[in-house]
Amino acid sequence: MKNLKTSFMGFGIAAAMLSACTSGQQQPATTVSGLNPTQFDSVINGKKTALFTLKNNNGMEVCITNFGGRVVSLCVPDKDDNPTDVVLGYDNIAQYADIENSPSDYGSSVGRYANRINQGKITIDGKEYQLPQNNFGHCLHGGPTGWMYQVYEAEQPNDSTLRLTIVSPDGDNGFPGTVTATTTYTVLSNNTLDITFEATTDKETVINMTNHSYFNLNGDPANEGMDMILYVNADNYTPADSTYMTTGEILSVEGTPMDFRKAHAIGETINDTTFQQIKNATGYDHNWCLNTYKDGKGDDTQVAASLYSPKTGIMLEMFTNEPGVQVYTGNFQGTGIACKKGIKYPKHVSVCLESQKYPDSPNKKDWPSPYVKPGEKYYSHVAYKFSVK
Repeated sequence: MKNLKTSFMGFGIAAAMLSACTSGQQQPATTVSGLNPTQFDSVINGKKTALFTLKNNNGMEVCITNFGGRVVSLCVPDKDDNPTDVVLGYDNIAQYADIENSPSDYGSSVGRYANRINQGKITIDGKEYQLPQNNFGHCLHGGPTGWMYQVYEAEQPNDSTLRLTIVSPDGDNGFPGTVTATTTYTVLSNNTLDITFEATTDKETVINMTNHSYFNLNGDPANEGMDMILYVNADNYTPADSTYMTTGEILSVEGTPMDFRKAHAIGETINDTTFQQIKNATGYDHNWCLNTYKDGKGDDTQVAASLYSPKTGIMLEMFTNEPGVQVYTGNFQGTGIACKKGIKYPKHVSVCLESQKYPDSPNKKDWPSPYVKPGEKYYSHVAYKFSVK
């Protein structure tokens, strides 16, 4: 954290000098989503950060920073062909990097292990490793300085593709093994944001990467978004306790507010605090066991989940090879922090659809395994396809 704060101070000085040098000069062009790319030019922990823009010929634009591999904006046409930014975030690198005053996982490429590990403990070959306990006594999203707070090396070979690579040293946040991981973002011609996660290790470890974009398909993040209609292709889910840790059970969604097999507005069930799972989380923050994953393999040609806005007509369909999806409804929003366009996001403004191994899988031997050994290659795929209806 000290290194990040020091780098942030350096960024402030550099930004002030840049402003002085460019005053009176023509301002740089903004993106379709309204971002100024120069607001992402910085040096953090000795590495340059920038904003990269991906696009296609059908009105889709995705802006990504290599700080945390974060999707900063994602513009797609609504039913009236208006470009609509459908993800939450900040409009400058300073807020992303300031983990004390504006902490977030907005749009990030999460690693080494997305979601929670119970009490921050894993055991490999009989050796117990203690990881950071940064969330209710558990390890969340790889620890307090996980990959979403690191700078990836970036390569943009064309207008529609961005490759981000990170080398995580042995012992990084307590995890064993030196891991080389790559996140590849591709904007396809059919308005799909296609994301692949690949990694190798020199020592057995656990890897579980995801994208943590917060979707508001209404294009109106100043207001609650629970009128969005959610579908989850899952018969079962993994319940959690009051510390958001999975209990180890796999339960049926039948007859509960966890049943989204028939799409419905999230607001119809999100306030049902007679159901303990919703009461604990003050909304949804749970893992669903996808029906698209069978016999140890996920079918990423089938819709795993979808989200729809009746206001804009924007439909999001999610595809993944992973066994689970974490649906998170922005229960910790409402902090009063000004974000893109100065908007202060309210609680329940958005929905995350995070492809993943089940939470705490390293300690659940009967669940799909997150363990990766030397010589093996970790591979995960998620695609977010946008259309209007």
